[in-house]
Amino acid sequence: MPASILAARGLTTTYYAKEGAVRSVRDVSFALEPGKVLAIVGESGCGKSTLALSLLRLVPHPGKIDQGDVWLDGQNLMSLDDEALRRVRGRRMSMIFQDPISGLNPVLPIGKQVEEILVSHLSIPKKERKARAIEVLRAVGLADPERVAASYPFHLSGGMCQRVMIGMATALNPSVIIADEPTSALDVTVQAQILHELNTLRRTRGTAIVLITHDLGVVAQMADDVAVMYAGTFIEQGSVRQIYHQPRHPYTAALLSTLPRLDGRNGSLHAIPGAPPNLGTLPQECAFLPRCTKATLQCRTDPAPSLLHIGEQGQQVACYNPMFQDWADAAS
Repeated sequence: MPASILAARGLTTTYYAKEGAVRSVRDVSFALEPGKVLAIVGESGCGKSTLALSLLRLVPHPGKIDQGDVWLDGQNLMSLDDEALRRVRGRRMSMIFQDPISGLNPVLPIGKQVEEILVSHLSIPKKERKARAIEVLRAVGLADPERVAASYPFHLSGGMCQRVMIGMATALNPSVIIADEPTSALDVTVQAQILHELNTLRRTRGTAIVLITHDLGVVAQMADDVAVMYAGTFIEQGSVRQIYHQPRHPYTAALLSTLPRLDGRNGSLHAIPGAPPNLGTLPQECAFLPRCTKATLQCRTDPAPSLLHIGEQGQQVACYNPMFQDWADAAS
């Protein structure tokens, strides 16, 4: 089996506010192989973006990573000092943020911003780094990269800014890219182009991608494996085929039931009743219990279950009564 390029073990992150502690990421573990895409899905507020920031140790104050480890190609990032971390970010692991325009400096030309990424890790002459910046922009499919390099972010469309962000994130050929909702603010045509760029990177460079998204259509197109996140933790993990065709957790089946199907099997679209729980006041029982239509007495009396392997293909689910029927029937 190929070795993991990125792995998390027991990762837990908490925001310590005056109102109390909010545990946004709870005991998350996964492993990602080179050239693979792991999609992390779930409703807004489930902790996906905090997990992405935790992997790079970029959690803002008053957040704190309380426990757990993140391993990048065998090196524990939690043991590194700030200078060593600086050398990792951008060079070995980089991030594409959700809002491309706010992720760029509005008072610097695009070319200068790309050059900053290069000179922060490489010692290259000024003339050469300018040429390298142009090549970075050309590599992500931007027409007339010289003009783009001389432009400011407000001169560009959202899709062009996102291509710039991808170029900056991949300029140094990192082993891992964390993409946090990279297409959420883009129209369908530009979204398809951006996903194509990411797919090209993993095919041609062997880049591993952690894709944070709420768009299950994007997941079906891009991912190899899926982790379903709810209330700060993973409640199901498996391959795309397993998750889409044989979901075992009621929440996963409920998420899938919100999607339209071309064969019309699920009729009208469903809505998941209720709302996600407050991460500051989580119960000891399963956090999905108040919204679950499959709950039993054990679910109401025992502590929340941990992830357990189901079957022989590596699928994992945190549920006392995992389902074994087609999702269209299970979610109804």
